[in-house]
Amino acid sequence: MPTRVGQAATGRVQPRPSVPERARELLRSGLGLIGPRHARHSLSVDQLDALALPIGDDGVVIGVDAEGRPAVLGLNRPTPYDVVLIGGLWTVQVIALRAAATGARVAVETGRPQAWIQMVHAMGGGQNGLAVYDVGRVPPQGTSAGTPVLVVRDCGMRPPRGRVVSGPWQSVLTLLPYLSPVAPRLVRQAHLVGVQRVSPDEAAELGRTMALPRPEVESLPGLSDGLTLWCSDRDRQYVMTQPTDAETGLLGTPRRMD
Repeated sequence: MPTRVGQAATGRVQPRPSVPERARELLRSGLGLIGPRHARHSLSVDQLDALALPIGDDGVVIGVDAEGRPAVLGLNRPTPYDVVLIGGLWTVQVIALRAAATGARVAVETGRPQAWIQMVHAMGGGQNGLAVYDVGRVPPQGTSAGTPVLVVRDCGMRPPRGRVVSGPWQSVLTLLPYLSPVAPRLVRQAHLVGVQRVSPDEAAELGRTMALPRPEVESLPGLSDGLTLWCSDRDRQYVMTQPTDAETGLLGTPRRMD
């Protein structure tokens, strides 16, 4: 039995409170419960190599590769990053939706705002991460590590030089529906280029501009809807963009033509 208050003056030694009693006292005083007591965990030097985690790239999942693994596009970067897609509006809109879902703000520069209005309404009238501007009217976005921005340029076959360019935490994705005289310059300046189904003549020109191997050049005219060949300086990868149910309801099924 615990010693009650007033009995200490009798000279009797007060017994040490039990663990449950100390826990109740701590809880009453607002200090919380006593945590569990465990032995320390230790590893030998030889065991350290086994302590590994399968961590992949972070970014926007834009589809799956040929092996069915998620293909991730890292758009939020501390350095300038330019992406060019020679393809359809549908793929760019899916990327924009998914970029906004990761916390990035999306600024769309377009000459066809009616093609984006449904997305704007679905995302809260431009208050939740996506805003549409006329060509040449994109204001400075005030980017930072906490508020990265994706600028989407949907300005036709001959997009003018943009007032807002890529920079720290601001990537630029330019959509070209087909090849045009400005395409080689944009492709050479881009860090990443995506190519969807094009004509045999366009494929041959892209093969020369991008130094593509013959199998890739021959495959481009036959790519299915939703399939993109993404190319960087050191890598080439086919990616199939598969929409979610919500994306299908908003944007429809994959398509190359708009």
